[in-house]
Amino acid sequence: MEAVESSETSRDTAAVVAIARDYFEGWFDGDEARMESALHPNLVKRRAGEELGITTKDRMLELTRRGEGKEDAADRTLEIQVEDVYGDIACATVRSAVYHEYLHLVRTRDGWKIANALWQPT
Repeated sequence: MEAVESSETSRDTAAVVAIARDYFEGWFDGDEARMESALHPNLVKRRAGEELGITTKDRMLELTRRGEGKEDAADRTLEIQVEDVYGDIACATVRSAVYHEYLHLVRTRDGWKIANALWQPT
C-alpha cells in the first residue's frame, strides 16, 4: 500500500524546497537578507574531507555580503530533493553545478531553517 502525502506534509516539503532555494540563490546573488532568512542562528556547515572545517551563520552572511558565491552562479541549475520531513525536522539533498550538499532543517517559530549542512564541490 502506498502512503498518501498529507497536505501539511506537502506544504512542509514546499517550504523546505523554498528555504534551500533561498540559501543557494542568496549565495549566487550575494543576497545577504535571503541567506539570513534560510539559516538557523546555530548553523554548522562543514566541507567534506580529512579536516571538517566549520562555517557559522555569521561567516556565511559575511561571505554572502562580500559576493563570494557570485562566481559560482554561471549555471544556476538546482536539483532539490526532500528526503524526509518528520514533525519539526527535515532532510534535503541539493545538487548544483558546483556543489553537492546535504541539509538538515528544523522548524522554528519563524519557519524552516537550515541547522546543519555537509557539502563538497562537484
